[in-house]
Amino acid sequence: MAGGVGAEGTRLMGLEFLITSLLVVASPGTGVLLTLAAGLSNGVRGAVVAALGCTLGILPQALVAVTGLAAVLHASSLAFQLLKIAGVCYLLYLAWMTWRNRGAMTINANTPTRSDMQMIRHAVLINLLNPKLSMFFVAFLPQFVRAGDANPTGTMLELSATFMAMTFGVFMLYGTFAAKARIHILSRPAVLLWMRRVFATAFIGLGLKLALVHH
Repeated sequence: MAGGVGAEGTRLMGLEFLITSLLVVASPGTGVLLTLAAGLSNGVRGAVVAALGCTLGILPQALVAVTGLAAVLHASSLAFQLLKIAGVCYLLYLAWMTWRNRGAMTINANTPTRSDMQMIRHAVLINLLNPKLSMFFVAFLPQFVRAGDANPTGTMLELSATFMAMTFGVFMLYGTFAAKARIHILSRPAVLLWMRRVFATAFIGLGLKLALVHH
């Protein structure tokens, strides 16, 4: 009977993890914006590459959390502030380049397609310079590791892999949707101008929001 209750509890915990992760992944953020822009600029292939880059950017954060190093970042005000400042600067840089219609966020039918490595580099940097992501893993993953788990590290790795898979899937859907609307949007210069400014403003807002995060 106890074993049945434990199994039921595990299933409920897993479902709760999936629902919470989906809400976190699907909420608009820098990765979503980058993937949407990639889909609009470079089509479905660009969207998939951007989604892959954003997913790869999660890997170092997840490994840091699992190995316990994220606790050091959480405890060190200086380390947190330095990473936060770097993240804010990168978001403002993306906002400036997007406003000027240059860089990885460019939405322009006449712009040469960027290489996969360029897109992946930008996508990875977005998540590497996000201290909120490491704090998310520190605060989030341990809640779904049952007391007495014989292999907590393995469980956290499994949860991290699930979160990354969900990120890739959801971001790819976002980007593919944008790619399908690409022709209609790129043929309207006024819409392009409006979208660039919306993206730029969104990055400024995300940068300011990150700047206000306290340790």
